Amino acid sequence: MPQLTADLGRFVAGIRYSELPEGVLPLVRDAFTDTVGVIMVGITEPVVEIVRKTLVEPSGRQESRACLSTHAVAAPDAALLGGTAAHALDYDDQSLSGHTSAVLVPAILAEADALGSDGRDMVTAYVAGYEVWAELLRRDANYHKKGWHPTSVIGAIAAAAAASVMRHLDAAQAATALAIAASHASGLAANFGTMTKPYHAGLAARAGVVAARLAQAGMTAGADPLESPVGFLNAYSPAVKPYDAESAVRVGSEWYLLRQRLCIKKYASCYFMHRSFDTTIRMLAGRGLTAQDIDRIEVTMGAGQTTVLANHRPRTGLEAKFSEHFAMAAAVILGSLGVEVFTDAVVQRADIQSFFPKVVLISVDEYDTRDPAHSPTERVVVHLVNGEKIDSGLIRSLKGHADDPMNRQELWEKFRLCTQATHDEQDARLLFDILQDVDRLRCASDIPSCTRLFRS
Repeated sequence: MPQLTADLGRFVAGIRYSELPEGVLPLVRDAFTDTVGVIMVGITEPVVEIVRKTLVEPSGRQESRACLSTHAVAAPDAALLGGTAAHALDYDDQSLSGHTSAVLVPAILAEADALGSDGRDMVTAYVAGYEVWAELLRRDANYHKKGWHPTSVIGAIAAAAAASVMRHLDAAQAATALAIAASHASGLAANFGTMTKPYHAGLAARAGVVAARLAQAGMTAGADPLESPVGFLNAYSPAVKPYDAESAVRVGSEWYLLRQRLCIKKYASCYFMHRSFDTTIRMLAGRGLTAQDIDRIEVTMGAGQTTVLANHRPRTGLEAKFSEHFAMAAAVILGSLGVEVFTDAVVQRADIQSFFPKVVLISVDEYDTRDPAHSPTERVVVHLVNGEKIDSGLIRSLKGHADDPMNRQELWEKFRLCTQATHDEQDARLLFDILQDVDRLRCASDIPSCTRLFRS
């Protein structure tokens, strides 16, 4: 019978940069690039300042740059702060029913600074974390349905895998790190639409760094906490189908990252809103329609999505990030779903609030094999007051999705906008180009520091 915890420990200890398939490298480069960009644009969010002043500053230890600033903190705290900032605006990439890079990249950057790691170790650590994440998700999906946030539940274990690679742990130590991290796993979907949601990503990144360090220091843990009847899979199972603790691991024999690739976000909100918003904007372009011309909008999407998009009458910018009703109002009235629209003032506008009753959300029990949190397709039907109907047909993808990825110029444009407040354009371009070749770094310290962060 396969021993999941031990088998994953052996995979983590045995993964080598030289054995990675060539196709994963561009994906990992984009993951580092996009995540650093969204950290920079999320750095001023109130939740980041709360975490910094309450948890990070009091620790006193200085070994890693906080969010690539000139301000040094303890590596676990750098991971915590970076993960929180990366997810603060919900602008970070999406894959595997969660936000893989918002957890893995901050954890890796923090340990790379502390250890003086090179780019090859950083890339290898990312792939290891991603593969472990995918392996666990394969064994049970639809965590949102039970109320768990996969980003922090699975992310803690994946971050431990990445940190174990950074620290070159042996198989037994790596398995122990995964076991320790399994006890850190947490994060409730009930906290979506509040500051606590991005804190989940920070907690997971920190948990992975801490778990690997504790394992290396000799802390013990159970031999089978992932597959045990009283372990991780059983405890967190959404109970919509039997979880799989018995099949052989696939990590090392196939590469999930090549098959379940990253989706880079165009908009700073829950990814579940993007396909329908993007399509509605294109459907209505050039028609000159106003909110008064629309009787109702029907949006059909998966049950996993509608469970998360539970804010039918949002009142704050954070609540609006998880509201399909706001996405449709924004498409019709604002024509934008950019960072600037997610403010309390915009969400509370009378014309926005009065549009919400016109949105009808239709849930279907269909799950995409590419990512079970989504339905394979969505559909938007706009019913006009004059009786005309505008039907999107089946919506399968959008720009930035793994099936229609951003090119380098499009990724640069997002990065440039994300770093406008933290970098001159020339410095931003230098950082972008370095991150696009992250595997070629001689040392993590070769990533430039930003002097504009945390100057107080």
